[in-house]
Amino acid sequence: MTEPRQPAIILAEPQLGENIGAAARAMLNFGLTELRVAAPRDGWPNPAAEPLAAGAFDAGVTVTAYESVEAACADLGYLVAATARPRGMEKAVTNASGAVDLLATQTVPTGVLFGSEAQGLHNDHVAMCDAIMTYPVNPAFASLNLSQAVVVFSHAWGEVAGQAGRFEGAKAGVGDPATREELIGMFEHFEDELERAGYFYPPDKTPLMTRNLRNAFIRGQWTSQEVRTFRGAVKALAIGRGKARIKRDN
Repeated sequence: MTEPRQPAIILAEPQLGENIGAAARAMLNFGLTELRVAAPRDGWPNPAAEPLAAGAFDAGVTVTAYESVEAACADLGYLVAATARPRGMEKAVTNASGAVDLLATQTVPTGVLFGSEAQGLHNDHVAMCDAIMTYPVNPAFASLNLSQAVVVFSHAWGEVAGQAGRFEGAKAGVGDPATREELIGMFEHFEDELERAGYFYPPDKTPLMTRNLRNAFIRGQWTSQEVRTFRGAVKALAIGRGKARIKRDN
């Protein structure tokens, strides 16, 4: 799958350097790297951003400062406004996933515009945008921090932009899937020991009981290492049962 063109994240008139840093950290976790700050209250660069960025500026996030929101969005062909308040404007309204779908299909530069900590986006800024993105927040408490708002969108972007995740497609590094040969060997080993222990009774139900056991094992999606471990456990139980029998006989 071809990764869609990344949108720029634009912070409109952000007040705190800490939130700029935290937004950069949130972005990079999900593969976004272009951060624009429009008319930041405390200017840019801002040393207060560094600790909350956790190294994101050195690891790939680029920050460009602009004198106004309009200047920060001037080159963008498609723009989404992030807001929790109804605006009474005739625009498409969607959630984070819907906004990602809209942005990912564009062939022009795009961006997502987030408002300031105190007031959010001004209506004039929302009017510049093609669509509105809002989150399913508690209507009695719609109070996300700026960087939290950025991370919600960034997570939605990461899900469709080919971010594999640290453990996706693997069983946390425990090894390759077991082959059919390994599984059948384990089944037969286990069933032989069950037969010696008198488990299969009455005898005419042995085929059904065997199938039930094998079906249960198959659902476990065993790895080669897990098969070897289980067979070692079966062997240990069999040896222990033999020692107990010898002890009783003596």
